[in-house]
Amino acid sequence: MYQKARYLIAGDKAIVLEFKNEINKEVNLLVRKMYFNVNKENIKGIEEIIPTYHSLIIYYNPQKVKYASLIQQLKELERTVTEIALPVPSITEIPVLYGGEYGPDLEFVAWHNKLSIEEVIKIHTEKEYFIYMLGFLPGFVYLGEMSAKIKTPRLEKPRLKVFGGSVGIAGEQTGIYPINSPGGWQIIGRIPIKLFDLKKKSPFLLKSGDYIKFYPINQEQFKKIKKKIDEGNYNCKVMPYGRI
Repeated sequence: MYQKARYLIAGDKAIVLEFKNEINKEVNLLVRKMYFNVNKENIKGIEEIIPTYHSLIIYYNPQKVKYASLIQQLKELERTVTEIALPVPSITEIPVLYGGEYGPDLEFVAWHNKLSIEEVIKIHTEKEYFIYMLGFLPGFVYLGEMSAKIKTPRLEKPRLKVFGGSVGIAGEQTGIYPINSPGGWQIIGRIPIKLFDLKKKSPFLLKSGDYIKFYPINQEQFKKIKKKIDEGNYNCKVMPYGRI
């Protein structure tokens, strides 16, 4: 059911539109539709729009648009939000080299869940993960629900450096570190591709509302893909969702 947004003040230059304080695809769909609607309208004074799990953060210039006027315009757009048709989502296949030096915590994840390493990899790769939002780091994707069969707590002591491309598990979440960063997730593998590349016109490989699916590769395949990427000669397989 459609949930009207709450309009919350976030300092003197930002408004938060919160549709519902919970994480699910229906609420996130409203967020993405409103994001699309506001972007399309190109309201004077809006400087940045950030979609999250269940809300939009809108940064604006109060010298160009008054708070009351902006709220009125946003509420007008909200009235038609359910009528918005979003583009068909895509699904991107993401290669992962599991275990070894690239996945130092894979054995612990298997031990913690009383599974074999092969079973952990199978469970991790059999699901199509919905991308709720990007954040934390440039290109870091917040993915839909991972199987509870491989649920594993965060590290008690976070690492000072996790390499970009590392695939991790934290509780019932899985995700990919796009760049080198401190981190406390259990690292089970690494991808050879870049989720964030400032050299490209569109620096983010993935976007909210789409899906990804992991698939396992070996060391030789990892090196070949990495070489192609360095040469600018590699693209992930991307298809309309439902046709993979």
